Amino acid sequence: MVLALVLHSLAAAVWIGGMFFAYMALRPAAGALEPPQRLTLWRGTFDRFFPWVWAAVAALLVSGYAMIFLHFGGFSGAGLHVHVMHGIGLVMMALFAHLFFAPWRRLKAAVDAGNWAEGGRNLGQIRRIVGINLILGLVTVAVGSSGRYWPM
Repeated sequence: MVLALVLHSLAAAVWIGGMFFAYMALRPAAGALEPPQRLTLWRGTFDRFFPWVWAAVAALLVSGYAMIFLHFGGFSGAGLHVHVMHGIGLVMMALFAHLFFAPWRRLKAAVDAGNWAEGGRNLGQIRRIVGINLILGLVTVAVGSSGRYWPM
């Protein structure tokens, strides 16, 4: 249980922390750059960050289900907060998969082709999805860290 919990916490920290940094620090700083430099920076950043997100998603799924089935004896033994975390986590993963397979692929192609207007449109879509996922991730952290103390 301890190993699963540590893995789960670290994976969440990597994914949510990366989104927080990208959205709250890198995005405003990169806004001062011209489109070719800004979009090239984002392409390189996402190229390095998204493999970590995929690893975090895998770690969250494996560790989360391990805790549910090995510690709680299945979903029926898990508290409401675990169900809420599970549901929000699946939504976050679906949003990330869409981001990765749609606007991210289009952004890469646009930057590689020097089509800065199209790249900007796709970066805007990514920004919105990351913003939604960041809020969902922060809510999930709050639920996960406080849920066992909820009055039931």
